[in-house]
Amino acid sequence: MTKVHRLYFHYSEYPPSLRVLFTGALIVLGTAYLFAMVQTFVSHADRDGQPGLSVQDLIIAYSGTKESSRLESALKGPMSDMIDPHDSVHITLWIHEGASEAGYADTVQPILENNCYACHDGSNPHLPNLTKFDVVKELTAVDTGASIVTLVRISHIHLFGITFIFFIMGHIFSHALIRPVWLKCLVMGVPFLAIVLDIGSWYLTKLNPAFAWVIYIGGIGMALSFSFMWFTSMYQMWFMRPPTDLIKDEAELTNTKVF
Repeated sequence: MTKVHRLYFHYSEYPPSLRVLFTGALIVLGTAYLFAMVQTFVSHADRDGQPGLSVQDLIIAYSGTKESSRLESALKGPMSDMIDPHDSVHITLWIHEGASEAGYADTVQPILENNCYACHDGSNPHLPNLTKFDVVKELTAVDTGASIVTLVRISHIHLFGITFIFFIMGHIFSHALIRPVWLKCLVMGVPFLAIVLDIGSWYLTKLNPAFAWVIYIGGIGMALSFSFMWFTSMYQMWFMRPPTDLIKDEAELTNTKVF
């Protein structure tokens, strides 16, 4: 008989109620992860003027372009679909002409009011308030990427949130039958290492753009691990029955001493 750790139980050994609990958690976590991927794509894609999410987009997001303003980067990237191209040209010309307050009142403010005030009216503290000239003027400075204050604020949110996500996912996945065991441990451990390297590279990318590759690869690693654990858990929970020699019989469970 294949020796199995006394604390290991396959999904098939659990009652249907517990499997339903696991399944519900997987469905909600899977849906949330998909929305997170969409949000990441929308927030960072197209910053380099090319479709899709590239390493260059991440460099611009965290390190800036060093060639144009934050407002221009937003108009070319995540906000490109929110404003008419002709209006974007007028705002860009205003920036290059010195971003005067008179030009703001005559040209830029009406454009922002029609296209941007719905979200950037000051009601959301995490978005710049474009109803104020001083705020808009700050956005016309050279783009240096996300500020350290912003990175610190979102770092602790991601560290706490993703840890909980992969702890729950890993706990459910721990009941899957995967051999060799080191592969199972690797799949469960990769997301935790990836998130530390990912978030650490947000700061390092401001010093050296090459670290954007770590962010890119870390995100892929987390997504692959999440997908593998999700589909494996769902399949084995409802469609697979493991070899009989891995299932503990009732007598064994009754006589096992747990310390």
